[in-house]
Amino acid sequence: MAHISTDFFPLSDRIRQLSAQAEAAASAAFARIDHICETNSHKVLAAFMAHRVSESHLLGTSGYGYGDRGRDTLDAVFAQVLGAEDALVRHSFVSGTNAIVTALFGVLRPGDTMLSLSGRPYDTLHAALGIGDKAGQNLGSLQDFGIAYKELPLLETGRMDLAAIPEAVKGVKVAYLQRSRGYSLRPSITIDEIEAVAKLVKEANPEALLVVDNCYGEFVETREPTQVGADLMMGSLIKNPGGGIARTGGYIAGRKDLVELCAHRMTAPGMGREVGCTLGENKNMYMGLFYAPTVVAAALKTAVFAASLFGAAGFAVTPAPDEMRTDIIQTVVLNSPEGLSAFCRGIQKGAPIDSFVVPEAWDMPGYDDPVIMAAGAFNMGASIELSADGPMREPYAAWMQGGLTWPSGKLGVMLAAQSLADEGLL
Repeated sequence: MAHISTDFFPLSDRIRQLSAQAEAAASAAFARIDHICETNSHKVLAAFMAHRVSESHLLGTSGYGYGDRGRDTLDAVFAQVLGAEDALVRHSFVSGTNAIVTALFGVLRPGDTMLSLSGRPYDTLHAALGIGDKAGQNLGSLQDFGIAYKELPLLETGRMDLAAIPEAVKGVKVAYLQRSRGYSLRPSITIDEIEAVAKLVKEANPEALLVVDNCYGEFVETREPTQVGADLMMGSLIKNPGGGIARTGGYIAGRKDLVELCAHRMTAPGMGREVGCTLGENKNMYMGLFYAPTVVAAALKTAVFAASLFGAAGFAVTPAPDEMRTDIIQTVVLNSPEGLSAFCRGIQKGAPIDSFVVPEAWDMPGYDDPVIMAAGAFNMGASIELSADGPMREPYAAWMQGGLTWPSGKLGVMLAAQSLADEGLL
């Protein structure tokens, strides 16, 4: 039989050797990921069966979308999977930020106060909170509607200031936390930590709502924030729970009365969740949810492998390769604009779509600094597909996430290392 070459990519012997060593060192972490994946896969399948999902649920509606069985059952399936009383899952949410802002406007009223417990939230929320730096950026913000915003600074360790929470939450309507690190080097917030925060918040102010930005966190652990005391949480379907198949969308999940308030903000008072056609997207959202635990596992293996490889090569990485994870994001500190650019160019070369494109930093809407982004995705901006991005500011770190399959994610990381090596930076 003729030999079939598998050497399709220009990787040096040094990069191949470093990669083999990094993968071997990650074996224990991979085993943990596989165990979590199996648990979450069973949880999703059980929810599909409990709600008797059938082919008819995969069909779409048009116009007003009255009586869309697939839409309504998907809400119920998501709620069971996430351990929530109710869920609102819609392709019409244009991003995770859109779902988060819809939820905040849904539960907050003029005169209320929102307190961020996890420091400054992600850049794309700044305008909605009324704290954006650019002229005209804060139009229509919560502050425009008489809603105050405060934040509790993080400790020097990057952890939440648990001791300060009881006093800080007195008188606030929403205690908000962002599970993932965003464009910072702080640790992401684990489910155990969210459970501890929920207890502190409720003991100090029983009327306060604990609201969690769950983007990048779904299916990384075996529990979700709504299972440990969060009143409401939100996320994006082109991140973890869409499994790389949902083409757009987001979700809000939590207490039934709060989800109902959000539904009336999403459409119009008096209409709520009863309207909203699905335009043939139901199948993508159901199928994406079904695949999500295995796709998240692939993304986690990609992240652990990157941490192992770049950590061994002398770069600062967070989380560390053997650290317990609560989101899919891996940060690699590249130390210079040239390093960040080279890393992103390498990730782009490993993409199935637009692999030939050369990423350049630009002023992306919603961000405070020019951002460079490698994202050759089947769905534009889908963070569950292998991507890397970062603002052009100190410490010139890349926030990498995704990987629809482990083999393709591994290759993308190797190409990023090769790109740095070609520039004399590794």
